[in-house]
Amino acid sequence: MNKATVLMAEMTWPEFSARLENEPVVFLPTGMLEQHGPHLPMGVDHLLPTAIAEMVAQEVDGIVAPPINYGYKSMPRTGGGPSFPGSTGLDGTTLIHTVRDVIRELARHGVRRICVIDGHFENLWFLNEGIDLAMREVGDTGLRVMCLQHWEFLTRDTLDVVFPDGFPGIELEHAAVLETSLMMHFYPDLVRTDRIPDNAPMDAPPYDVWPARPEWVPASGALTSAALASPEKGAAMVKQYRDDMSAAVRRELLS
Repeated sequence: MNKATVLMAEMTWPEFSARLENEPVVFLPTGMLEQHGPHLPMGVDHLLPTAIAEMVAQEVDGIVAPPINYGYKSMPRTGGGPSFPGSTGLDGTTLIHTVRDVIRELARHGVRRICVIDGHFENLWFLNEGIDLAMREVGDTGLRVMCLQHWEFLTRDTLDVVFPDGFPGIELEHAAVLETSLMMHFYPDLVRTDRIPDNAPMDAPPYDVWPARPEWVPASGALTSAALASPEKGAAMVKQYRDDMSAAVRRELLS
């Protein structure tokens, strides 16, 4: 038995109950199951926030709840879309209610500090709504919640290291340098390095249409080249995440 675990799923209920006596931050990773090119697993969007949450939890003596592995539907201009086999999206209302229910249940057990760490671009507003509904239901219990998407913590200095030719924007970074580098750092055995794509950036108009246009998306599923990804770039981002996310959690939830 690993007595030092920060993973809620590995704890017994008495262990979890005892940990709550110190009012720890409980981290809730959220993501998506969707294609991430020929070189990355479909679980990238929940694998990365789970690893980040575990790292930050170790810094602040927190607990990591099991991730919400499914997220809002992948869109062609930001995630490739549903035409790729395996991309499995939820309706927005389903995600809202799932987040609401999980936070409400954690609060019922006595959790008073929650940090949602998301890894799927399209999730944010549905997460915000779920949190807001949970806060209304829980009422005046002292519950405090923060919600973040990990790439928002990257400073210009770090982005210049990772993207010396310029950051293309998070919308194009699906399955590209940022996510591939982070996966190389956290989960090197899951990266198919011999399949890393080097395609041109997606060239799509600045709007969405229904039915979706799969022809807008590069055939690889990566929205721009991942050829310049490296474990070293992943490590640079992870160092900033550890330092700055830990500081933000302490400031917002532990002060």
